[in-house]
Amino acid sequence: MLKRLIVFITIVSLSLGNLFADEGMWLPFLLGKNYDQMKKLGLKITPEQIYSVNNASLKDAIVNFGNFCTGEVISQDGLILTNHHCGFDAVQSHSSIEHDYITDGFWAMDRSKELSNPGLSVTFLIRMEDVTERFANKTEEEKAALTKELEKEYGEANDYTIDIEDFFAGNQKIVFVYQIFKDIRLVGAPPSSVGKFGGDTDNWMWPRQTGDFSLFRVYMSKDGKPAEYSKENVPYHPRKHLSISTAGVKKNDFSMVMGYPGGTDRYMTSFEVAMNYNQSNPAKIKIRETRLALMKADMDANPAVRIQYASKYARVSNYYKYFIGQNQGLKRLHVIDDKKVEEAAFADWVNQDSSRAEYQDILANYKQLFEAYSKVNLPYIYIQEAAFGTEILEFAYKSNAYYGLLKSDKFDAAAKEKMIAAGDDYFKDYNKGTDQKVFAALLKMYYTDIDKALHPGIFTVIEKKYKGDFDKYATMVFSKSIFANKNLFDAFMANPSAAALEKDPGFACMTSILGDFRRDVGPALGALFGRLELTNQLYLKGILEQRKNQVLYPDANFTMRLTYGTVQDYVPRDAVHYNFYTTLEGLMEKEDSTNEEFIVPKKLKDLYNSKSYGDYANEEGKLPICFITTNDITGGNSGSPVMNGNGELIGVAFDGNWEAMSGDIIYEPSLQRCISVDIRYVLFMIDQYAGAKHLIDEMTLVK
Repeated sequence: MLKRLIVFITIVSLSLGNLFADEGMWLPFLLGKNYDQMKKLGLKITPEQIYSVNNASLKDAIVNFGNFCTGEVISQDGLILTNHHCGFDAVQSHSSIEHDYITDGFWAMDRSKELSNPGLSVTFLIRMEDVTERFANKTEEEKAALTKELEKEYGEANDYTIDIEDFFAGNQKIVFVYQIFKDIRLVGAPPSSVGKFGGDTDNWMWPRQTGDFSLFRVYMSKDGKPAEYSKENVPYHPRKHLSISTAGVKKNDFSMVMGYPGGTDRYMTSFEVAMNYNQSNPAKIKIRETRLALMKADMDANPAVRIQYASKYARVSNYYKYFIGQNQGLKRLHVIDDKKVEEAAFADWVNQDSSRAEYQDILANYKQLFEAYSKVNLPYIYIQEAAFGTEILEFAYKSNAYYGLLKSDKFDAAAKEKMIAAGDDYFKDYNKGTDQKVFAALLKMYYTDIDKALHPGIFTVIEKKYKGDFDKYATMVFSKSIFANKNLFDAFMANPSAAALEKDPGFACMTSILGDFRRDVGPALGALFGRLELTNQLYLKGILEQRKNQVLYPDANFTMRLTYGTVQDYVPRDAVHYNFYTTLEGLMEKEDSTNEEFIVPKKLKDLYNSKSYGDYANEEGKLPICFITTNDITGGNSGSPVMNGNGELIGVAFDGNWEAMSGDIIYEPSLQRCISVDIRYVLFMIDQYAGAKHLIDEMTLVK
């Protein structure tokens, strides 16, 4: 999004093309608007080779991985490359004390050893098409009918699914047509000492020496269609798989990322940024810090708990550090001030022409809305982060649907089977003692930090019956609740009833918190969200009109996007320069056998000492690990392919950098960097470290 320089029109007109060349998450079917700039930076292929409906193109090799990451197909037999942290749930689910794949890594030395992952899917994009005009001036009933018409038009004949997504706050609508595959098997993952090297300390940081990758394979039925897991299924043969370049990267090389960025807020106003900076982020940081400390203590004390909670801890920790970094970035880069300058420019534009009167009150409305929002924002955060940051209440909440079925006598055999399966999945990685500590601590924070007028009724019970002792209350809940004890849960499932759930103390706690929140805070929030939606739509309509001569991109919303840039170093602060790549030497410099985040596996050390890098060293004889580019990415891009000007794979994106943590809100071209694993390190780990050359043999390597 354009920043304070937008006010100085003459300066912007001279410098806009170069200054913002790398900013933007572009819809790949609209690349014609960016193609000349991409060619200048080094793109060698055509838009048709990137996105095509009728012919195989790069978009056919890019997948939505698990509805939370991105992956890419790198062989004709459906081999998928993504990040280690994207595949970590699968690695963790197959791990045990006896088979600790988290610590040791996993490699399937033939396809019969590849491990299935129920619930994991990958989604291929078939096509996207602008349908804004088809939805224009229609009632809600007409829109619903049109949606059904589009589902039939695009989906039914080919067993495809469709999503109709809003862009620019509803000012544009695009239909996305997808094909979903559900038999996804784990093929390989390095040990966490490689895949998570640097741990929380290095997370979001550069320089980085992390081998953040894992391998999966897509399977299909013998007739070539998506299918649930079956031993009879065969590897999927894609329309397109990515070729892999082993030539390496140099400064100023063109780089292109395609993937599924989850969400940005580049058009967010100063009012919302201020609320996040002053209220939302500090609250999330505080709650997560407590939760992480309690989890970590138990993980360090018990190997079984370490395996059970490894993935949960990583999920909580990742955005804990993100919120810290974002607030630092918002302050350091004066983002609120930048937003105010943008808003002043918008107000000036509105006042220049009486025909723009519909936009006259937008900024005043935003101010009023966020003054009201800030009064109910903290309870909203605390119910999400504190109440449902506890596993017991989260599972109780998920059981609410079953409660409704029990109460209406519609709880049939299928529903019972699903609830039993949900319980098995929940208790597999559950430690009662850990959750009890988290429950007591987070509910006490909720009690202390939220205005008593907005307290749920259960807090009055704790005050009177337990003298305000949350530890004592937690002891009672966890001794009696079916959501904290597998034996009690199984006994309940033998004879389930709505009455038994109502008496369960975990379920009662959840319903009190949720019910009172919905009564006391929900209506105000609902009204605010409705008004904000309309205000955002009008504001973005005005922005599109104000900047009609500029090429704008919509905020990310986990739909396929393309970003382009170059391989670049950067200067994060005075007298500090960061090179654009790291090597195995840097990893060895960080080695610390006393710190679990910086342990180096013996075999990797042996390969380093003997310089046994195979064909994967750079021109200086060093083994590259990571590199950075100016590509504009965010969460959801994890696992995205980084490609050169020929559309060949050169790396796997996995992180952003600390100095640009406010990047979801405002792009900072001099600082913002995409951190990627160099594909040569991926190949080295598969070949030289794991000895899984059969996987290399099915890839297409080019010099």
